[in-house]
Amino acid sequence: MSQHPHPSVVLTDLRFDWPDGSPALRGLTAAFGAGRTGLIGANGSGKTTLLRLIAGELTPTAGGVDPRGRVGVLPQHLALRSADTAADLLGIAARRDALRAIEAGDVAVEHFEALAEDWDVEARAGAVLDGLGLGAVGLDRPVGALSGGEAMLVALAGLRLSDAEIVLLDEPTNNLDRSARDRLYAAVTDWPGALIVVSHDVALLDLMDDTAELHDGALTVQAGGYRAYRDRLAAEQAAAQQALTTAEQALKTERRRRAEAQTKLARRMRYARNDFENNRAPKIIMNLKKSRAQVSAGKLRGEAEAKVEAARREVAARAAQLRRDEAIRIVLPDPGLPAGRRLAEFGDGADTVVLAGPTRVALTGDNGVGKTRLLEQLLRPGEAPAIAARRFTDRIGYLPQRLDGLDDDASVAEAVAAAAPAVAAEQLRANLARFLFRGREVDRRVGELSGGERLRVVLAALLLADPPNELLILDEPTNNLDLTSIDTLVDALDGYRGALLVVSHDEAFLSRLRIDRRLRLDADGLRSTDGPGGSSVADTRRVR
Repeated sequence: MSQHPHPSVVLTDLRFDWPDGSPALRGLTAAFGAGRTGLIGANGSGKTTLLRLIAGELTPTAGGVDPRGRVGVLPQHLALRSADTAADLLGIAARRDALRAIEAGDVAVEHFEALAEDWDVEARAGAVLDGLGLGAVGLDRPVGALSGGEAMLVALAGLRLSDAEIVLLDEPTNNLDRSARDRLYAAVTDWPGALIVVSHDVALLDLMDDTAELHDGALTVQAGGYRAYRDRLAAEQAAAQQALTTAEQALKTERRRRAEAQTKLARRMRYARNDFENNRAPKIIMNLKKSRAQVSAGKLRGEAEAKVEAARREVAARAAQLRRDEAIRIVLPDPGLPAGRRLAEFGDGADTVVLAGPTRVALTGDNGVGKTRLLEQLLRPGEAPAIAARRFTDRIGYLPQRLDGLDDDASVAEAVAAAAPAVAAEQLRANLARFLFRGREVDRRVGELSGGERLRVVLAALLLADPPNELLILDEPTNNLDLTSIDTLVDALDGYRGALLVVSHDEAFLSRLRIDRRLRLDADGLRSTDGPGGSSVADTRRVR
């Protein structure tokens, strides 16, 4: 197939409404050119929806989207089937099968058509996997044997192998450890064609040639990575704030002048009325003066009102240039957890790691080492693994890494109510409003929500627990949160008086949580290392 000489995406007055009529995107006109573009915006602003429109998975309600080149997509949530292999994830399974058939002597035309003269497909696949540090992943390896991060990188390798000229990546660093992120960064740096990346990963966004932001129904594209964009935005907002302050001061001045003019006019009218009543001049002259005074007063009042109204309009115009971004509001209740109260332990009975009291623990380790399995063993004990996990409280809130436990056919309100059936409907809606689900938003189907919106639903359900959770377990909580919401979550956790167990590859996030102790899981077991928080209130010893 011939390559498009200038791959790009052109949006022309693009609008998209959900089936219930609620608007998702309206009137977008912009262009994404060749090179790397970071697509940013608050949760629910329509980033994933825009990618799906570009990919042809959704049809615009109005306007147009014109991808000039073949499109390849790496979705936020990979559809993984246990029967698939790495070759399936790479998109080369059919070509490998055709190659095997031809090598075995089967010269059927369909095999040559399926192979499409890609005789070195396996060698090219191996080279791309090597470049991503996945050389040990065989093409016949089952998808179920891959970690979430490994599966993401293999799918990325598949896009590199494909003839896609426009590639869409939706949160590609979710679930990737530091090593895997570095490999993805390297792959993105020299990516050919047009690349559009939705992400909250600042390091990845800084590698972009351009930054596009969806905000308040508009799409703006500017040159440079994320930090350059934020610096420009901060400067623009500082200038807008100064202009608003100046306009507000001017409005105060005009209001004061109007009040002074009204006082002066009232004094003149009083003097004129006294003169009229005291007959200080012939009546005809007094009436003429009165008429002229009324005309003059009306003109003065009109001029003063016009100046005040002009100043008021200037304030409104300047205020409109200031951004009023909404953020989720999280208030974590006090669980009343005593210091030293044992909540959970990991170990084999001889050497253990104990979580007790309001401690803050970070659980780290490479992709595929078993961090999520260890958490699930704590929550749902089954057959004893290499490292046993026990809990001593039922008051545990769990935010899973994959948000696929929700009923896609349920509404937002129904999904949260199912987790908190005893909570009154008014309290439920009040809680959802804190998570930016208001009015008709609470009736939206969960299946229509973005990853960030799904995360807000799960967080809302967690925080409705009654009595409050004594232990919060968060598995990669920043995967689907926008940068403003991450700040809000950090602030809420800062005041939480229960215990916290966090799995994250986001070192910037962990450094803000005042972690007491770090636990690292590797092939040798679970070991404890001192964190930036100093001495720990958790009893931790080496687990073999």
